[in-house]
Amino acid sequence: MHSPGYAYPCRSISETRPTVSRAHRSRRPYLIRAIYEWAVDNGYTPHILVAADYPGVTVPRQHVQEGRITLNLSPMAVQSMHLEEDPIWFSARFSGRPFDVTVPCGAVLAIFARENGEGLVFGEVEPPVAEAGGEAAEVSPAGEGDDHPEPPKPKGRGHLRVVK
Repeated sequence: MHSPGYAYPCRSISETRPTVSRAHRSRRPYLIRAIYEWAVDNGYTPHILVAADYPGVTVPRQHVQEGRITLNLSPMAVQSMHLEEDPIWFSARFSGRPFDVTVPCGAVLAIFARENGEGLVFGEVEPPVAEAGGEAAEVSPAGEGDDHPEPPKPKGRGHLRVVK
């Protein structure tokens, strides 16, 4: 019980929370990984819908339709997939030819299971990550310059598993 005559200070939530001076990380990579793992664990085929014109996207341009491409991420369809950090990268075959794919998480418009369409729709791209100077990073548009940039080498063992 409060004693009479004593006033308790009242503060708003914004006054009690410490301010963080650094920019927060995007939730998108975490959500992509979560839906991917859910789909694979339930025997579904995970797919992503990608804005192919987003800076840093490297996909086979002949498969892009209306500026978008849908990519099958199932363990049977890709090799050396890396979902742990941004960007997503893997090797896949398109029309029988191997291709190294790179997709910044900000370019992913949706991730879903092919069998039932369940998943997550982001709806629009995220703005490209800004560098320390405050301006957007300069990245050449997909398809220009180097056709197959070397993706980072995976660390440790792969995460593919044998299904019998």
